[in-house]
Amino acid sequence: MSVDADVVQALAALTTGIYVLTVRDGDRRHGMSSSWVTQVSGDPPLIVAAIDRRHLSHELVQGTRRFALNVLGARGKYLEDYFYSPASRRPDNLDAVAWEDSPAGLPLLRDAMATLECRVTAAHDAGDHTLFIASIERVSWRGEDRPLTSQDLDYVYVGEVVRRR
Repeated sequence: MSVDADVVQALAALTTGIYVLTVRDGDRRHGMSSSWVTQVSGDPPLIVAAIDRRHLSHELVQGTRRFALNVLGARGKYLEDYFYSPASRRPDNLDAVAWEDSPAGLPLLRDAMATLECRVTAAHDAGDHTLFIASIERVSWRGEDRPLTSQDLDYVYVGEVVRRR
C-alpha cells in the first residue's frame, strides 16, 4: 500500500465497530474479521460491508448473496483476536469457535453480542474491495455488553493492518 503516512494515521483515527462476518455455501462455512461496515439506510434498514476481493469470504458472499454480521462486544474480543490471526486464514475456519446455524443456515457466533442475518441487495466495486449492500432479515440479541471498536485494538485495518502509534 503506497499511501501517505499522514493519510494512514488519519484513517486509523476513524472509529469503526469490530465485527465478524460469517458466511455459508453448502458445507463450507467461513468467518472473517470485518470493520468496514456501516448502516446506509433507515427505511428500509440497510447495511454495507466492504470485503477485499482476495478474501475467501468475498467469493462465498458473492455466490450466496447472504451473510451474517456478528457484532462483537468487549467480552468477545477473543473472537477478533482469532479471526485476525493467521490461524483463521484457511477454509472452514469456524472449528475453533462456538457457533450454530441459524434457521436460514447461516453460521452465528454464540459469543457475539448480536447477529444480523443479511441478504445482499446490491454489490459495487470499490477499489480492491466490493461493497455489499444488504437488507437485514433477522436479528439475534444475546445480551448486554459494550460494543468493541477499533479504538480497543492495538492495530487497525486501513487496507493493510497497521500498528497504532
